[in-house]
Amino acid sequence: MSDTEYLAGLYLRLSKDDERAGESVSIENQRLLLTQYVQEKGWEIKEIYIDDGWSGTTMQRPAFQRMIRDAEDRRINLIIVKDLSRLGRNYIEVGRLTEDTLPRLGCRFVALNDSVDSMFGDNDMMVYRNLFNEFYSKDTSKKVRAVKQSCMRQGKFLGTYAPLGYMKDPLNKHKLIINEETAPIVRRIFMMRVQGMGMRAIAGTLNEECIPSPSAFYHQNIGRDKRTLSNGGNWSKDSVKAILKNEAYIGNMVQGKQGTISYKNQSLVKKSEDQWVRVEGTHEPLVSREDWDTVRALDNRSYKPRPDSEGVVNLFSGLLRCADCGYPFRTHIQKKHYKNGTIGRTVGYICGNYARAGKSVCSIHTINEPILMQLVLEEIRNHAKAVAFDEQRVMSTILNSKDNDKIVIDKFNRKQLRVFEDRLAEIDEILRTLYKDRVKGIVTEEMFMNMTEDYDRDRSIAKNAVQEYREKIERFDHETCDVTAWIQTIRKYSEIEELNREVLIDLIDKIEIFEAEKIGTHRVCKINIVYRFVGEVKETIIYSDDSSTVAEGGEILDEAV
Repeated sequence: MSDTEYLAGLYLRLSKDDERAGESVSIENQRLLLTQYVQEKGWEIKEIYIDDGWSGTTMQRPAFQRMIRDAEDRRINLIIVKDLSRLGRNYIEVGRLTEDTLPRLGCRFVALNDSVDSMFGDNDMMVYRNLFNEFYSKDTSKKVRAVKQSCMRQGKFLGTYAPLGYMKDPLNKHKLIINEETAPIVRRIFMMRVQGMGMRAIAGTLNEECIPSPSAFYHQNIGRDKRTLSNGGNWSKDSVKAILKNEAYIGNMVQGKQGTISYKNQSLVKKSEDQWVRVEGTHEPLVSREDWDTVRALDNRSYKPRPDSEGVVNLFSGLLRCADCGYPFRTHIQKKHYKNGTIGRTVGYICGNYARAGKSVCSIHTINEPILMQLVLEEIRNHAKAVAFDEQRVMSTILNSKDNDKIVIDKFNRKQLRVFEDRLAEIDEILRTLYKDRVKGIVTEEMFMNMTEDYDRDRSIAKNAVQEYREKIERFDHETCDVTAWIQTIRKYSEIEELNREVLIDLIDKIEIFEAEKIGTHRVCKINIVYRFVGEVKETIIYSDDSSTVAEGGEILDEAV
């Protein structure tokens, strides 16, 4: 084949890192150099393939892949590049291409500045040049990563787009400032969550009010129609959740949550939390730390409140637990039709385990909402007034109580752990002895199988118990009692007149309901309120279903409304 029969494909590539090298590797410079060379040789330029902004460490470049397909289809039989690094910086893949794929296709390869021409076969130095090109890419990648890590540790924002509610400072692109147009949306999302709304309900409210989602705002800013988005630019549970979990809204910069696998593989992977770079106080927060902590406490609840049959999330939904079986309570609604045509609605709560499977698993543990409201409201007021009267005494009392409780509970947990560890060791020894007796013929195979089945079951129970008490001890060691935070929260409610979901979620982790007992002429029930930050504050409340509130000793205190 003569030179005039070559159909040349010119390959041009420029990565973002190469841009720093200046004009010498620019796309236009490569085009001019290669075009002039082909014209001097008298060859025909069949196609010019350009990958602008693509790294040489990946071979999955659109123009490069199109060029290889054209070579396979015999549309071109000559590939020309400025130098080997333009073809790629992965020496294994470049070597496979130049030593195997192109020769097999009968396609000539020329790297102009490296004096490589496959027609003459004297390409011994090409291996070293490919290896050097990969080393260069690896070294550049390490330097870029080091610079990014340094910027992250300094609290500089490196994201392409600012979170909803913020914008990049026009004078410093690495600093976030509040966007007064979108900040109210974020504050409202946190407010709705603090009030107890679920993430799906929040998303539904925002969609009903036609408030643009973060992706819709982005498309709006760049002049695109939000309808081109897969979800139509609507809010979803996930988009609300992402905002509620973003520490940027309390003034923290958390970056490095994901990264590439290596300089060769640019696929993004999530990093573990201990690899994140967190810098606090880098910019003005949009929400208070108090609201942030309340949202976190809601997210950590094992039971999520659900609307009743009428779509209403009742006042205590998700907060009540059975003191005997630990099961969440279920809302129980009674309706009464009056002669005038109106319908009355009485809300109460019963043990969810009883509602699920009947009295064989637990008793009803019923309590009416109005009475529970009064009892909880009264306790909150009492604690708030006690704090206002003598804050130091309240703090000292709670701390002393918690220290005593911790000693008792920890001692019990460790004792139980030792009991089950001893039982586990005892069963293991019995099983070893049984095995030896079977080998010696002292016990039959049938006896061995029956006995080991029973002991295996006991061993499984003991093993699970050991694991459970170890976890309890470890969890208990890490529990903290933040009395200061509890005092700051409850003092706000000394004059509270009415309970609502926001107050309950702000203050209470759960309320334990005991089964009612008959004391004298009264049927009374004990409840324990477990507060956020401090747990149970040692003051028992009891109510009577004859509309009289009764103290633990049986004294009638107030008439319940």
